[in-house]
Amino acid sequence: MTTGLEHVRFAHCALPDLDLDGIDLSMEFLGRQIAAPVLVSSMTGGPEKTAEINHNIAAACQALSLPFGVGSQRVALDHGSFAGLGPELRRIAPDVPILGNLGAAQLRGDAALDKAHRAVEMIGADALYIHLNPLQEAVQPEGDRDWSGLFDRIAMLAAKLEVPVAVKEVGFGLSADLCRRLFDVGVTILDVAGAGGTNWARVEAARVSGDRASLGATFADWGIPTADAILAVREACPEAVVIGSGGLKSGLDIARALRLGADVGGIAAGLLKDAMDSQADLQARLATVVEEVRITCFCTGSGDLAALKSAELMPDGH
Repeated sequence: MTTGLEHVRFAHCALPDLDLDGIDLSMEFLGRQIAAPVLVSSMTGGPEKTAEINHNIAAACQALSLPFGVGSQRVALDHGSFAGLGPELRRIAPDVPILGNLGAAQLRGDAALDKAHRAVEMIGADALYIHLNPLQEAVQPEGDRDWSGLFDRIAMLAAKLEVPVAVKEVGFGLSADLCRRLFDVGVTILDVAGAGGTNWARVEAARVSGDRASLGATFADWGIPTADAILAVREACPEAVVIGSGGLKSGLDIARALRLGADVGGIAAGLLKDAMDSQADLQARLATVVEEVRITCFCTGSGDLAALKSAELMPDGH
């Protein structure tokens, strides 16, 4: 399965009548000004190199005025080992939007609101992702299988948490119907995290043997492709902040996501190697991604993001 973004083809403008360097990609996001609609999406939260990766991401995003989301804070909350998810993250990146991250399955029990407060406070987050990963959990032998009542928990957080609640999938897409229901209870940020990128059912199945190992192949084509998810969610929730993610690899992919209706594009796996290597490598890669968005604007005759969102597409494009 692919993201479907490859079918979104911009009509080339051979005479842009624009100054490339004057194209404005800036916007407001979560109450802060960012240089471009490029989000370093959640990709860490586990062991060993996580602290270094998180620090590299924070420093690179601060340098380029870009937002980022952290990986799951579950381990840090349960065991008190920050792994780069402590107060130093906000000290490294004082000026850019940071999104915290909890799994929906971690909202069971009476401590859900307290856990969410702590997740926000520990990194000075501007919003809190609640990630949805039912297929990943179902494939894991030790996965969380009881998801009853979690919609109401998310609604409770949206009503009571001090920062906006954002909901994202982990790579199988959000449906229009679910997003409308979430928006109606106060979830104002929806990250489609569509299919076509990392398939976590296959990743989890690869960790085990026997019959369970075949589950990854069974669900290899499961999910809503990113392009389809963006279109459907934007139509269902015209007032929401929509983040297009799931298999995006370049600034051109981000521009495609914006053209379909996203406000911001998120990249995760495509940046992981650079984030593991160094801040300098990640910063250089992100600068290239931003430049790719700018060049897409230039070659479609779009002087700003609003113009890009209505840029002409080829007849076979969406």
